[in-house]
Amino acid sequence: MSTPAPFVQPSDKSNIRANRLTTIFSHLRTRPKIVITRYLGPEASALVTHKHSYEVVQWPEDRSCERDWIIKNVPGASALVVTVVDKIDAEVLDAAGDSLRVVSTMSVGYEHLDVHAIASRGIKIGYTPEVLTDAVADIAVMLALMAGRNVRETMQIVDQGRWPDFSWAPFLFCGPQLGSSPVSPKRIAGFIGFGRISQATLARLIPFGVTGCLYTGNPQSEPNIDRDEALRQKLGLETLRRVDLDELARESDTIFVLAPGGPSTYHIVDETFLRKMKKTSILVNAARGSLVDSDALAKALREKWIWGAGIDVVEGEPNVAHDHPLVKEPRCVVIPHIGSATTETRVGMATLAIENAIATLTNQPMPKELRL
Repeated sequence: MSTPAPFVQPSDKSNIRANRLTTIFSHLRTRPKIVITRYLGPEASALVTHKHSYEVVQWPEDRSCERDWIIKNVPGASALVVTVVDKIDAEVLDAAGDSLRVVSTMSVGYEHLDVHAIASRGIKIGYTPEVLTDAVADIAVMLALMAGRNVRETMQIVDQGRWPDFSWAPFLFCGPQLGSSPVSPKRIAGFIGFGRISQATLARLIPFGVTGCLYTGNPQSEPNIDRDEALRQKLGLETLRRVDLDELARESDTIFVLAPGGPSTYHIVDETFLRKMKKTSILVNAARGSLVDSDALAKALREKWIWGAGIDVVEGEPNVAHDHPLVKEPRCVVIPHIGSATTETRVGMATLAIENAIATLTNQPMPKELRL
């Protein structure tokens, strides 16, 4: 015979219910809080939609997140997921408090993060390299072709209805060829920075007939002769070697700027560098606007020190209007920082940014951690 349940006064039942609710709410409050400064698409969002695992606070609008919103919502956060337009500095970290374990950015660059302030507090940093390698390499080659073949200038002629004004002529609209030809059997691609994106770009240039590669690297790093020789043989190049900036400028037919930003590379392409380039050479910047002195490049184009330029990034972007010195140059192709802008790449970057945050919160190795 079962023992009857003890009689509970109504007031006791209320206390029991209240205790249960307190326990539930206490549990909810202990869920890791993830603050996300932008809608990152359905694939990435699906990783944090389990309501019993995380408290998710997300910027609700389809525009850049307001800094005041971050300051207001970051207190108590365990993870902060940001984009390249969000400046994360000591003020944000102070507002977050001691609970913050990871800042994860949907970008390969991290100039918008005060990395030393973050690291000094024991906070991990996640970023998204490699995912965008192919997309940026595609854009770099596209810009080289567009600049060399006068695409911007000739498209404007068509758009403005002026094509009838131009009768065919043997050298009308001609520009330098990207790869080798019977007239120019040797074509050298130069790279400022020789990481994953540069090497992917170089591989794409081989079918065009590029015969050699010169590059500059971080002065603090030693040349990797064995790697260079293996890559040269793999790609079938006549030459592949590391050189100084002067030789790179003098000998390259197309120069790709694909190095990290920061003080050490600020205006690495300046008037002195540009004056050493060939008159038929092309400059491509798909890295950071700060690496190229815009005024010097506009002067080089205007005075025809070089043939043309293809620019995906501009110093001071997005404040680049129709009267910007580079926009005014017809042989300068300027596009609005779309190097990684394929749907597949952005989905991969957004997903990786969330995965980096979740890995930290679940004490798992971060897929892509920035280690200083």
